[in-house]
Amino acid sequence: MTLVSIITPSYNQAAYLEQAILSVLNQDHPCIEYIVIDGASTDNSAGIIKKHESRLAYWASEKDNGQADAINKGFARATGDVIAWLNSDDYYLAGTVSAAVKIFEEHPGVVLVYGNMLAVDEHGKTFNTLNYRQLTLEDLLCFQIIGQPAVFMRRSVLGKTSGLDPAFHFLLDHYLWIQIARHGKILHANQTWAAARYHAEAKNRAKAAEFGREAFCILEKVKQDEYLAPLLAGVSRRARASAHRVDARYLLDGGQAAAALSAWMRALIIHPPTALARMNLFISAVLNLLGLGKLRGAVLKRREARQG
Repeated sequence: MTLVSIITPSYNQAAYLEQAILSVLNQDHPCIEYIVIDGASTDNSAGIIKKHESRLAYWASEKDNGQADAINKGFARATGDVIAWLNSDDYYLAGTVSAAVKIFEEHPGVVLVYGNMLAVDEHGKTFNTLNYRQLTLEDLLCFQIIGQPAVFMRRSVLGKTSGLDPAFHFLLDHYLWIQIARHGKILHANQTWAAARYHAEAKNRAKAAEFGREAFCILEKVKQDEYLAPLLAGVSRRARASAHRVDARYLLDGGQAAAALSAWMRALIIHPPTALARMNLFISAVLNLLGLGKLRGAVLKRREARQG
């Protein structure tokens, strides 16, 4: 039976932590090694973890150097053939782990699998479903983003990477997917596996401007990699435009409409198809600048109603 190691990093997320923990402990896969690394939270996180400690392989509550450091600590302790991490404000859907294991067993050459993902609010109400497609390494270099909570990887291949780069705080997962994808095939499963929670304290809202900066840092690191650099050169314009588009998306999420529009226009100049594929960013930025942001809100509410 395949052992799956799952790590949950957490810091002051008591409002959501227990749902994350239970979503792992209630999976139907019988062989899960669950590790919780808390960064010395000052809320009731430690009490919640202790409540379930008999079913945990390991847990600690101590100061660390951020999310990457916490997850890397979990990686170092993990012994499973398959490994994943689940942030404390996200959660798995029923049957997720067994579905991921089945794919690995059926496809021995696959190094990473990823499913689709729900986007939920602070109350757990779904407002969007993120359906991904099959991606290549070149797609990852062009910032085609995968929903991190719905990703599982082989530990044997994770061991060939340097783990999560502590210099990254926002796109740390994406850079790791790039490192892993250079060692084999990644595979999309058209199944919904997890829910990512969007709330006011989440990084995508609170520190939106940092995402774009890290996208450009990733491009610089890739340029220094003798294997990845030639692949990047082949999609250079698309990749640079995609970095600006990532910047536009998160700036918009962070309420910086003018900066988002500027980033989208840079993407348009560099590689028009990349920008035009996300015309919604342009439209939303313009509406916000015109004081018509409520129209965007109405559209989102209609989408939420359809999700029901």
